Parts: sequence; C-alpha cells; structure tokens
Amino acid sequence: MATLDELPIIDVDSHYTEPADLWSSRAPTSLRDRCMRVVRDKAGNDRWVVDDDIELAPLGFTVIRKDGTKVYGRFSLEHYDEMTEASYDPAARLRVMDGFGIRAQVMYPNALGFAGHGVMRIKDETLRLFCITGYNDGVAEVQKQSGDRLLPQAVLPFWDIELCVAELRRSVEDLGLRGFTMTDSPEQWELPPLHDPHWDALWDTAQGLGVPCNFHIGAGTPMTGAWPGYDMPRMMAAMSLALFTTNMRCVTNLIVSGLLDRFPRLAFVSVESGVGWLPFVIDALDYQIDENMGAGRGGLELRPREYFQRQIYASYWFETRSLAPVIAALGEDNIMFETDFPHPTCLYPEVRKVVNESLDGQPERVQRKVLYETAARLYGVDLALLGELPASSP
Repeated sequence: MATLDELPIIDVDSHYTEPADLWSSRAPTSLRDRCMRVVRDKAGNDRWVVDDDIELAPLGFTVIRKDGTKVYGRFSLEHYDEMTEASYDPAARLRVMDGFGIRAQVMYPNALGFAGHGVMRIKDETLRLFCITGYNDGVAEVQKQSGDRLLPQAVLPFWDIELCVAELRRSVEDLGLRGFTMTDSPEQWELPPLHDPHWDALWDTAQGLGVPCNFHIGAGTPMTGAWPGYDMPRMMAAMSLALFTTNMRCVTNLIVSGLLDRFPRLAFVSVESGVGWLPFVIDALDYQIDENMGAGRGGLELRPREYFQRQIYASYWFETRSLAPVIAALGEDNIMFETDFPHPTCLYPEVRKVVNESLDGQPERVQRKVLYETAARLYGVDLALLGELPASSP
C-alpha cells in the first residue's frame, strides 16, 4: 500500500507572478509605451500600470521571500528582488514543486485580475485585447518551457462574445492551454448574466473543446467583508473568508439557472473557496428548490447533488477535519487539492503536513483521486508526467 508521502500531487490552484517584460516584449510598436508595465510609486513600491498610468495591482501578491521564508500579514512583497524566483521563473517553480512531490500545477494570473477582469478599466479596446492575448501567449510559453507541468489557464476578452470564443479556440487549439478562467458576474459591466443565451457560444465551444471553466474567488462579484477600521492582518483575515461566499453564489446559480441542463458535458471548477460549505449549500438548494419552484422544480432535470457530481468540481487547501464529511456527503470524484502558492494564504511550507492530516484514514483510491487522478482527467495531464506511480493496494 502506498503511503500519502509517496503519492504525487497535482496542485489545481497556484499563481504566476508575471515578469516585468511579459507584455512589453510582445507588444507591437504602437502599444509598447502603453501596454502593461511595472513602475515604482511614490512610496517606493513596484506596481503594474497600463495606458495612462491606470494602476492595476501589486507585482503579484507574492509572500515567499528569496530565501524561502514566508512573510505574514501583507498582501505582497513589493519588488522582484525580494521574491522567490519560483513566483515568476518556471525552472525555479519546478524545483520548489519537486521538493513537495507536486508534479503539475494549474496557474492563474495576478496582474490582470484572477479572471482578467482588471482590464475592464482600459477604454481602448485594442490595448485591452492585447493585455489578454499577450498574457495567453506568454503563459503558453511557460507551459511549454515546463514540459507541460505548469498549466496556466487562459483569460478571455469576455466583453465581446465573438472575440471571447475566438480567443478560447486560439488558446486551446493553437497555444495548448487546458482551460480558462471566467468572471462570475459579467453584469458588473452591463453584460448579460452567465445563464443568458448571449453566452451559449462560449459554453458550447468550451464543451466541444473539452476544457473546464474555472471560477476563481475574487473574479468579479462585488462583495464586502471587513468592517472599517481594521489593521492590515485583521482585514486580510476577514476579506479572505468573505471571498469564499462569492463562489457559493456562483455554484448556487449554476445549479438553479438551468445552464447545466443545456450544457451537460461542460465542467465548472470552484477555485480557492474551500469545500466545507458545499454539503450545506447542496442541502439548502434541495430544500429551497422544492419549496419555491414547485413540483416540476422549474424544469430542472436533476437534483443539486447530481448536478454537482456530474459537472462541478472544487478545491481545498487548509481544511483538515472537515474534508472527510464533505467526501462522505458528496462523493470522492469532484474534490481536488491546491496550495495557492505563492499567495498570502498558501500552504507553503506545510504542503505535505496538510495532505497527511486531511487524507489520513481515507481509502487509498480516495487519496489518489483527490491528489491527482481527478485533476489529471479534468485538465488533461499526461500521467507519465507523474513519474512511476506507487503500486495500488489490492
């Protein structure tokens, strides 16, 4: 029987701290002076800006120092020379992964916003589109350099459905990316909600390509979390938890909207929101649908638990005691593991400690599914990249 320490990991949520020249090195001459670039603000901190000094984000919400230690109570280190090279250099990232037995890692952007939605502040649509396509071009090179062990998810120009579909096709068919990240609240920008037929071409294309749609927390839903007046560490604690509720809203609406009936082979992933809330939400939906939508349940073909098991996936990282009840309630095939490296709430350097605490006592088949099998199937990871797998117990 394999021990937990012997099993490989596919980490389904990490982040890429974009190098300072990711966009400028790819920009056409007409956009080179306006594209995303790093500048130093009056406080001496480096920031991403675009166009006429529109500030987008800190460098990367990276809290792992160059010496490998972790800083607490801050959103991000402020300069590249403070950060671990593993935040932005593929070779260095692979070395850190190897130290934890992580064989592949799904990655999300930083500077653009976790669904690319930060670019919606840019009025020039040519520049806005280049922010998206330049990112996808850059991270496709990262994926190739890593030997397909680093799997960045595409960002899309969701403000234009034709461009959105075209960029999804390009990202998957031409660049080889394995999925995409999407805002959960396009109505913020006066676009239709995600169950509107406006989006059907996107869902149909993604379903046909066999790639998942990822909803990362903080990808668009307006929310408040911390009461005013907190210091930074207290505010971060409150806001980090409040962000989870945006994915609760997203999963609820995926199920009640009927979207899953129309696209029954399309996978959706709730990223960085934990899993302990899922049984409650599924049970609550069961009750509320029956109570409020009548005997025909509004035409919904399945029960909430069945929709989840067919099409919705979720990831956990800090949960230990609450994982077993979730698997017992919802099954073992839709839960995956993440580290959130190198963000403030990442597991680093306690990855294997949490793996052991959360999965100890689970059957080996469950351990394998949670740590790598489900993610490999969902994101198209070649199992040969996992190395020689330990023999299964009889």
